Amino acid sequence: MPTVPDSVLADAAPPDVAKAADALAEAARTGAACPPVRTLFADGDIDAAYAVQRLNLRRGQAAGRRVVGRKIGLTSPAVQRQLGVDQPDFGALFADMAVPDGGEVPAGRLLQPKVEAEVALVLGRDLPHRECTVVDVLRAVDFALPALEIVDSRIQDWDISIVDTVADNASCGLYVLGGTPVPLTAVDLRALRMTLTRNGEPASEGTGADCLGGPLNAAVWLASALAAMGDPLRAGDLVLTGALGPMVPAAPGDVFETSIPGLGSARVGFAAAGAAGAAAGAEGDDK
Repeated sequence: MPTVPDSVLADAAPPDVAKAADALAEAARTGAACPPVRTLFADGDIDAAYAVQRLNLRRGQAAGRRVVGRKIGLTSPAVQRQLGVDQPDFGALFADMAVPDGGEVPAGRLLQPKVEAEVALVLGRDLPHRECTVVDVLRAVDFALPALEIVDSRIQDWDISIVDTVADNASCGLYVLGGTPVPLTAVDLRALRMTLTRNGEPASEGTGADCLGGPLNAAVWLASALAAMGDPLRAGDLVLTGALGPMVPAAPGDVFETSIPGLGSARVGFAAAGAAGAAAGAEGDDK
């Protein structure tokens, strides 16, 4: 497919937006985290942060990456207070961010990953209305799935403000989906109880109500926000609705599994440190 050079996309953006986008893209490419990008903008300039996010999203699409949905972040009131905001944020999900249920994240794929359990929604209808309602979402959702979001930050030491995380695609990393679709008629998302284990030991817990009062509320907020920006959610989109409990740092060799009765489970491992190099060495020995 035809591609648009990064230089052309950057030329169309304000210099500070292009500079922040370049820093985040370089951090992702090299695996070396960058300093916070908030210093390039006025305090709390969320509009500029979304401009950075959109620039790197367009760059990804121009390179052939496929957007498959959105993720919602900052659904916890405690995290909102920490970052000094009163609303969630969102980022884009690409097809190449998906990890199979029970799969393994290669060593070095992410910079400083953390894991959280969520409810994923898959849409069967568009959500084009600026004033979206719960009824609109209920009619649009085809099914729900349990999910693990593996968040990551391209910012050094997770030293982030709202501007940093929005610019950094809402700290998206990877995601894992459970494999059994559940219709909303069969589950009360607000009443769900979640347990997340790390290496078989409890690491996080929460409920559907801990996600902005309920995952449907989060979906309503996202649908309204995107419609107002002229980029509404469409049939087939995947929506990660936000964490049901605290996120947990991941280290090489860790295995995480979430269990959400009524919805199912999802599991992911992280390759041991040096696994990629060892595999490469073994391949070389076979030649």
